[in-house]
Amino acid sequence: MLILLRELRARPKYQHQIIQTCLIRWKVIGARYYLKAYEARYGRLNATNGYRSPRDHDGHGTHTASTVAGRTVPGVAALGGFAAGTASGGAPRARLAIYKVCWPIPGPNPNIENTCFDADMLAAMDDAVGDGVDVMSVSIGSSGQPVRLADDGIAVGALHAARRGVVVVCSGGNSGPAPATVSNLAPWFLTVGASSIDRSFDSPIRLGNGKLVMGQTVTPYQLQGNRAYPMVYAAHAVVPGTPANVSDQCLPNSLAAEKVRGKIVVCLRGAGLRVAKGLEVKRAGGAAVVLGNPPMYGSEVPVDAHVLPGTAVSMANVNTILKYINSTAKPTAYLDSSTTVLDVKPSPVMAQFSSRGPNVLEPSILKPDVTAPGLNILAAWSEASSPTKLDGDNRVVKYNIMSGTSMSCPHVSAAAVLLKSAHPDWSPAAIRSAIMTTATTHNAEGSPIMNADGTVAGPMDYGSGHIRPKHALGPGLVYDASYQDYLLFACASGGAQLDHSFRCPKKPPRPYELNYPSLAVHGLNGSITVHRTVTNVGQHEAHYRVAVVEPKGVSVKVSPKRLSFSSKGEKKAFVIKIVARGRRSARVNRKYLAGSYTWSDGIHAVRSPIVVLVA
Repeated sequence: MLILLRELRARPKYQHQIIQTCLIRWKVIGARYYLKAYEARYGRLNATNGYRSPRDHDGHGTHTASTVAGRTVPGVAALGGFAAGTASGGAPRARLAIYKVCWPIPGPNPNIENTCFDADMLAAMDDAVGDGVDVMSVSIGSSGQPVRLADDGIAVGALHAARRGVVVVCSGGNSGPAPATVSNLAPWFLTVGASSIDRSFDSPIRLGNGKLVMGQTVTPYQLQGNRAYPMVYAAHAVVPGTPANVSDQCLPNSLAAEKVRGKIVVCLRGAGLRVAKGLEVKRAGGAAVVLGNPPMYGSEVPVDAHVLPGTAVSMANVNTILKYINSTAKPTAYLDSSTTVLDVKPSPVMAQFSSRGPNVLEPSILKPDVTAPGLNILAAWSEASSPTKLDGDNRVVKYNIMSGTSMSCPHVSAAAVLLKSAHPDWSPAAIRSAIMTTATTHNAEGSPIMNADGTVAGPMDYGSGHIRPKHALGPGLVYDASYQDYLLFACASGGAQLDHSFRCPKKPPRPYELNYPSLAVHGLNGSITVHRTVTNVGQHEAHYRVAVVEPKGVSVKVSPKRLSFSSKGEKKAFVIKIVARGRRSARVNRKYLAGSYTWSDGIHAVRSPIVVLVA
């Protein structure tokens, strides 16, 4: 059973919604809704913008729920026939319990802005625990400065869940690629980043100079006739008074109709919704939109079902287009039809929107924990919402393509469901450990996972790496932790008293001493010693040896170097000593350095990332 919540985009305080998947026989076994805190702030819900029930008006909850546990359905596709094939949730035989906690914010476009209040979320999570759910899939994140653990409704609810053996999986947020943006920072839940899959939706752009530039789109509309259309850069076609810093971004009412009518308009991503930029081009009479990436997004291309012909291009390709526009007095282009392409390489690639570490609340815990598919994901959609959710878009779809850590979170939740089914005696910490220590830092071609801007990704981008659910079924060793361990961690991390029946000791263990599957050391000055304990969940007799990849300028010694187990369930402790090498002036200062240590018995490789910030 699952609780499916939903992901945020901005304050107040949390954003977005939760809801149901396809209503097949016994798939959804229960549903509740919570809006007391919402209505205390905004007044009675306007039922035009959201159902006063657990039913999904928005679409996001249907998408995430079907990703976790949607049944296998052949012959599905997004609008226009894109991504056609058989759809299935990661755990298609799981049952869904729905707890709706997020509602539209009153304003000019309530279909876009939603919010979730701590009191409503905490009530829902506690009810879910009482109802007996096994896994909570929480596609909700926060933006801005994170609050203390004691004031964080999701963190408190997740701690209550962990005490009762419930696995909690959360989105890391969509505020990347800036550092220190990841949300859902408590160590008792699994925090997920987002990465790409090996599928694209190629849409060739034929420029007037004969060059072919590749875009991506799932827009079902085509330009009329096989002829070139005039092309214009948005910054050259704005109404007077448009601020120069956003003149190229096709914001509402910014385009001059006489300058764009009948033309292909090149807009840049940035402020505003991607689909709203296409709507602005259509309002001004443009024939099509080409949406280009600014430098921060690199080669990452999220696709959209625009309300007119259109496509999106990478930073390099939009630069090629703009260079052409500036080279001629009468630039032209034509947008060819888009096709679904499989086996795209390299993959996976880290999404630029995926929020990054370090963990600003407690830097001794590495977040995110893992990454999973979150870019251009096809899943079920509420027919009460259009594919863009824009006012004036009256299209109805049963499946939609979306991007976000909301989409990656349910992939990991599904893996947790399968692990819980295979190992019902495992604790939530053991399940989290199995997923983290078997994750990979390499793409399908065996090279290091990259960021969409072309740089090599690391633990601050993907945590322990990209999930591998089959490997997680038999991890060999796990790092376990108890409810009391979490309370001690909270005591040490800001002195949070999360259970008033448990008195914080005067000297609790340091936060990095929590038996976590990854290791983060903040402000290393000299040396520290860290203790860890692993539990054998593999064969009765097993012999492991450790291999260490040291961060640059840092010495890492693990003792003992070998662990021998004579029975399943046996525990072994070891010590990690971390030393900053050389004189302080010669060290790499104020930069997170990455390494790892891996326990291996020749069959299992139990890998833990090490991240060190040298003082």
